[in-house]
Amino acid sequence: MSTDQHGTHSETEPSNINSSHDVNKTADKSASASSTANPESENKAVSGLTSHLPWRKRTGSDAAANGSKQPKPSTEEALRSLNGQISFWRGIPFGLQHVMAMFVANLAPIFLVTAAAHLTPSQSAMIIQNGLLVAGLGTCLQLYPLWRVGSRLPMVTGISFTYVAAATAIVGKQGYGALVGAVIVGGLLELVLGLTAQFWKKYVPPIVSAIVVTSIGFSLLSTGASSFGGGTGAKDFGSWQNLTLGLISLVACLAFQLLMKGTVKQLSILFGLVVGYIVAIFFGKVDFSGFQHLQVVSVPHFMPFAPTFDVGSIISFALLYVVSSVEVLGDTAALSNVGLNRLPTDQETSGAIAGDGLISTVSGLFGCLPLTSFAQNIGLVAVTKVVNRKVILSGGLILILASFVPAVAQLFNSMPQAVLGGCTIMMFGNIILSGFQMIAEAGFSQRNTTIAALSLTIGIGFTQVGGIFAQFPQLFQSIFATNCIAVSFVVAVILNAVLPSEEHFLVNTNSDKKEAKD
Repeated sequence: MSTDQHGTHSETEPSNINSSHDVNKTADKSASASSTANPESENKAVSGLTSHLPWRKRTGSDAAANGSKQPKPSTEEALRSLNGQISFWRGIPFGLQHVMAMFVANLAPIFLVTAAAHLTPSQSAMIIQNGLLVAGLGTCLQLYPLWRVGSRLPMVTGISFTYVAAATAIVGKQGYGALVGAVIVGGLLELVLGLTAQFWKKYVPPIVSAIVVTSIGFSLLSTGASSFGGGTGAKDFGSWQNLTLGLISLVACLAFQLLMKGTVKQLSILFGLVVGYIVAIFFGKVDFSGFQHLQVVSVPHFMPFAPTFDVGSIISFALLYVVSSVEVLGDTAALSNVGLNRLPTDQETSGAIAGDGLISTVSGLFGCLPLTSFAQNIGLVAVTKVVNRKVILSGGLILILASFVPAVAQLFNSMPQAVLGGCTIMMFGNIILSGFQMIAEAGFSQRNTTIAALSLTIGIGFTQVGGIFAQFPQLFQSIFATNCIAVSFVVAVILNAVLPSEEHFLVNTNSDKKEAKD
């Protein structure tokens, strides 16, 4: 992000007050020096300076005095500012882009779990409809918090893959009601973890957060590749039609981003999705059968399944919620880094975790799985730099609308996986690069390098070899066997706690010289 962009954030966001403090202090000194000759100039200088302070409410006279000096922010500047002034309708295409990037991934966990639970088609459709509603509500909550619950960051929430393995095991043995009970109780646990994050966050230093972000990016690479080939389990996976669709969508995104100018180029992902969808229609890859016999409006069902509270299921999900809380630490760090060019504040981090916990409990009441911030959308922010909360809010409202209008949901759901893969695979790579950048910012000391190298190699390497955890308990396998994020995090935390300080990794030149003399 350029210096001008960073400056824009400093003027509009309270969290960046410290970064601009030195500049303001220098300006105060200059104004004080000039006041010796002309006292009136001091008042003008101080007035001009304080009118930009985030905590000072501007009066009508301030606005009049500075109106001619401060040009109206452009649309591009507004899009790159959390609270930039932009028309709600003008922001809808950018919000729609966020929805299309996560739509299928938001529904995929529901498909897997409802299939394992052997629910009827009507029951599955009801859960999918409810999943859209809670994803939209969660996005709105993260953007515009309730009390301390919510991050106030441009987060988009969706049904998390982290819980799929444990959820399928629970519904197969204890039934769907036990899953609902575990989701509700676990969400309350994550809510508490978020509100108390200031007490345990110190055990997750920058190098650990950087490792979590990096592992999140690596964990999504297989998802992007699977989508590019047509989707996991597709009968024509890897066919030339799917690969061609993925390639056309990817090229369309790149071409649009390179050829267009100004704000419009930030819609490159949406352009690629539209181009890919149109080509897919000519390829016969779009299934329109789902549009038949659709109701015009359908209200989501509250409490479609009665919850039962199984202790084993609750413990299993509680552990996963702890892991998810750490993932949110990485998500907020990555999002703030790629979108705002800074680290998240303590309030933003704790609010993000608490928001995920509260909306996950609500999700359980609607019979759905837990939610979390979507890494796909963090990748989209990395590409477009669009962080305006009002713009992302339009995406959340679209998700809510889709939950009431089955035709809207079906339109998004008919998007071929290959098209989605072609448009998102580059976004996942950007998350990895963001993680590398965070590791560099933490510092390439011998200690940090050791932690990063071991954590990533064990986390990513071990989870690619399915049988390596075969001798561990089933509960352990459900949490770690396929989750490189959880393994990388645990290894990083252990290493950070047990490894000695940096001095022990450095060569003691004085003792070496003494030994040489002896």
